Amino acid sequence: MNGVEARVTKLIEPLAESLGLELVRVRFKGGVLQIMAERPDGTMRIEDCTKLSKTIEPVLDEADPIAEGYSLEVSSPGIDRPLTRPKDFSNWAGHETKIEMRLPIDGRKRFRGVLKGVREEDAILQMTEKDGRTQTVLLPLTDIAEAKLVLTDELLKKAPEVNAEEFDEIEEEGLGNRD
Repeated sequence: MNGVEARVTKLIEPLAESLGLELVRVRFKGGVLQIMAERPDGTMRIEDCTKLSKTIEPVLDEADPIAEGYSLEVSSPGIDRPLTRPKDFSNWAGHETKIEMRLPIDGRKRFRGVLKGVREEDAILQMTEKDGRTQTVLLPLTDIAEAKLVLTDELLKKAPEVNAEEFDEIEEEGLGNRD
């Protein structure tokens, strides 16, 4: 997490929690401040996105934690969600996952396999090699640069049904320009 992301998280996390939401990710990249949140049960409705956006906008305006103009995007993590918290690695065990490390492990920074959970401070990933052998690797959570679920048929079966009308509303209301 860079300095901007840490400052924004510190400002908005208590506000999200007051709405019964948990921050999944705060990312500032390419002029876009992306806030991903969800309810403790993993759901996030359009009303939640709207309420969170309207709650944090005045605080961001007053604190002005970002020197340049930016767009604000408030959304759910989505189906092929990023994994950012230790509980994400436990909750989504059994699903195919891509993980990129900050530092190489045995000369390798990118890993893909079935997430088996978390043990102490490590994500457990079972990979199938090209020759068919399986290998289990432990990846230190603190060294993970990015982790996300891979969109598979199995993952789609677990995802809640999405109302197309609600999705259109999310697309329309999810972005706001901040100058």
